[in-house]
Amino acid sequence: MKKILLIDGNSIMNRGYYGLPEMTNSKGLHTNGILGFLNIVFKIIDEEKPDNMAVAFDLHAPTFRHLKFEAYKGTRKSMDPELREQFPVIKDLLRTMGITIIEKEGIEADDIIGTLSVNSEKEGFKVTVLSGDRDLLQLATDKVLIRIPKTKGGKTTIEDYYEKDVIETYKVTPKEFIDLKGLMGDSSDNIPGVPKIGPKSAEGLITEYHSIDNIYKNIDCLKEGAMKKNLIEYKDQAYLSKWLATIKLDCDLGIDTNETIIDKDKMFGQEAYDKLNELELKSFLGRFDWKKETKKTSFVMHLSESDISSLEEKAKSSRRAGFFPIISDEDNELIGAAVSVDNDIYIIKNIGSVNVKDLYKDFTASGVLVSFIDIKKNIGYLDILEEENVFDLSVAAYILNPLRNGYEYSDLGRDFLDEMMPDKKELLDKTEINLFTLETDNVIKYLSYAAYVSYKAYDRIFDELNKDGMINLYKDIEYPLIFVLYDMEQYGIGVNSVELKEYGKNLEDRIEALKKNIYEYADEEFNVNSTKKLGEILFEKLGLQSGKKTKTGYSTNVDVLNKLKNEHPIIPAILEYRQLSKLLSTYVEGLLSYVAEDGRIHSHFNQTVTATGRLSSTEPNLQNIPMRSGIGRELRRSFVPKEGYIFVDADYSQIELKCMAHLSKDEKLIDAFVKGNDIHTMTASEVFGIPAEMIDSDMRRKAKAVNFGIIYGISSFGLGQDLDISRKEAQEYIDKYFQSYPKVKEYLDQEVSSAKENGFVKTMFGRKRPIPELKSSNFMQRSFGERVAMNSPIQGTAADIIKLAMIGVSKELKQRNLKSRLILQIHDELLIETHPDEIEAVKEILRDKMENATKMSVVLSADVHEGNSLYDAK
Repeated sequence: MKKILLIDGNSIMNRGYYGLPEMTNSKGLHTNGILGFLNIVFKIIDEEKPDNMAVAFDLHAPTFRHLKFEAYKGTRKSMDPELREQFPVIKDLLRTMGITIIEKEGIEADDIIGTLSVNSEKEGFKVTVLSGDRDLLQLATDKVLIRIPKTKGGKTTIEDYYEKDVIETYKVTPKEFIDLKGLMGDSSDNIPGVPKIGPKSAEGLITEYHSIDNIYKNIDCLKEGAMKKNLIEYKDQAYLSKWLATIKLDCDLGIDTNETIIDKDKMFGQEAYDKLNELELKSFLGRFDWKKETKKTSFVMHLSESDISSLEEKAKSSRRAGFFPIISDEDNELIGAAVSVDNDIYIIKNIGSVNVKDLYKDFTASGVLVSFIDIKKNIGYLDILEEENVFDLSVAAYILNPLRNGYEYSDLGRDFLDEMMPDKKELLDKTEINLFTLETDNVIKYLSYAAYVSYKAYDRIFDELNKDGMINLYKDIEYPLIFVLYDMEQYGIGVNSVELKEYGKNLEDRIEALKKNIYEYADEEFNVNSTKKLGEILFEKLGLQSGKKTKTGYSTNVDVLNKLKNEHPIIPAILEYRQLSKLLSTYVEGLLSYVAEDGRIHSHFNQTVTATGRLSSTEPNLQNIPMRSGIGRELRRSFVPKEGYIFVDADYSQIELKCMAHLSKDEKLIDAFVKGNDIHTMTASEVFGIPAEMIDSDMRRKAKAVNFGIIYGISSFGLGQDLDISRKEAQEYIDKYFQSYPKVKEYLDQEVSSAKENGFVKTMFGRKRPIPELKSSNFMQRSFGERVAMNSPIQGTAADIIKLAMIGVSKELKQRNLKSRLILQIHDELLIETHPDEIEAVKEILRDKMENATKMSVVLSADVHEGNSLYDAK
């Protein structure tokens, strides 16, 4: 039996958009709706393997339902601009893939699908309808399957409904489902229904009487009460609601099923490939089985010693080579390499006297520039040294645009060569790489393409770095940092697992005590982690003030609870419960799983992730270890140096404020730092208009919030919330701040203006941060872009300075041949595992390299401490 897949385009786009976090491609186009749509649709295609397919969309025009009931769908909020901009793109992509799109003024997508469903079933098709709208359940039969996707966190699950499933779930048949909607209405479509008749009442009536007609025929049998009264009073409204909810099954579409046949050659053709490539939706490119040959490349195996000699000669003549090491998944050993020189690609195995590590060393010793995708990943396999003639394409591409959707070989091929092969990485991961399977065609294509990109992308990337004035940023900061981070990863940081488990036990005890307190305040036991139940307890049972209740219940996020923390003792208990629960799951349980056999955690430090240039760390994330006082900071006691060593820790004092002073050239701010004044006290004096000696701790706290808020482009609303003051008072603080430091205001305004004109801002060291949000039609997005324009040059400059300090500290430790090593960076803080004989030398190195990392109009200062744990050393 032939199969046809009918898709509710608007519904699935909505599911995709809201099921995934906001994302854009490198050109600033939002793509999360498109990505989510394709994820869902391809999942269904893989499962159903349909012969025919059509996608129905609504048009922005009145339908026959609006003509009869003007308020139809009148309560719906307008579509997000970020979603709206994706509809023309998905339609263009579907047309390019040869997929039939149907949209018609005067009718809805539901009516199009209903008509096609009936017609297709009559023609002998097995029909699948894909929609997130349960209204379409009325179309279900024993041959028409309604599939309803749910997407959360990027994962999609599907609910399936034939006629029997609708009856089992809703206790009514698909046709009776229409009458059910007629009685209870539908707030999302503004179908009124009958007042006071909800889902349970409607289900009971339809289960007993099977239709609205039959209910009214038996109206006298109903017991007296509000329900009967409303049914009689709102009879016309009940029938209108049923009519509005009924999908039209006989629309004149001007199309038949022959026009919906799937053309796989077009669906997975060159044009579709190029569209997906342009959108940077690389996860779908592996579906294209055709082979897009790379221009002028020869995929030939070269194995003999004479071939190696020929390769070396070519490399020396070209002065360049692209290198892609081949690592065995089985034992994590270097077993070969794919090497590209000019237009030739060599796939070499470690056989006999042939050794790719020696080949690499011969290249660099001969002055050959070797380009890699991700040097750090290959340092250990090839013993790569910083002084060798190598180039990291991933890091360089990140500098050029930190918003790219990845920096792997496929990303660089797409962005810099406009040549893309199907991504065979998934296949490669499942293929045992050894001396025999390298001959398989797919693996050879994968390796060849990776080597090809490693060679070919260099010229374009290097030229763009030069053109954008960021070659020194690469050479002086990002390139040497690769080797510092590698050493930090290898060395790791010690963890006292006994201490960490004890800390976890204390958390568990406190969490249990808090739960009991919460139960007492609520006068019942319940699942504190259930947002729905918690909302009912707080806002219905305890009667606390809340925001508007939504379909999913009351919001109980931290902002809502913080506003209520003085209203009832249950609120502080819940806030602390959540804080400690996160500490337990994220840090205690999470960190313990990463402790290696050597008793240390070896986190991965990433330099191609954040948009500002800051480092991040993963597996686990050590960048967000709690720093402030309280039980969270106690976690730091679990991080310890190895036996016989001590921790020496240094952190910059107010580095971002100092960067703002330097970049803005505000004389008063610069002078305050040069003189060593307490900047928060000074700001408090300016804002409150009283002498510095009269400033109390609360005034200083407020001034501190203003100082740091200005850096992040804080609004009066945000500052008011932070300080629990009125918006008007907060705006007065901000206005007085800018009156005191006028050049700060001029600088921030100039950065926003420049970003709007150029599309990016720069740090002191020339690092670019693109800001596509400034072109958004959405006010909130544009406002976010303006805050980014103010903050990124300051935060990025601070990030560059700490990187320079890391490089300087690490090199000095090695040059002095000290036993101490840099093992951790947390934003503005550096940690050194220090030999007792070297404590004073390490302190001197930290102060020198941090305070003299760069020349500025203000003095950089570092606070240095020591201790037997990360807690004691901070």
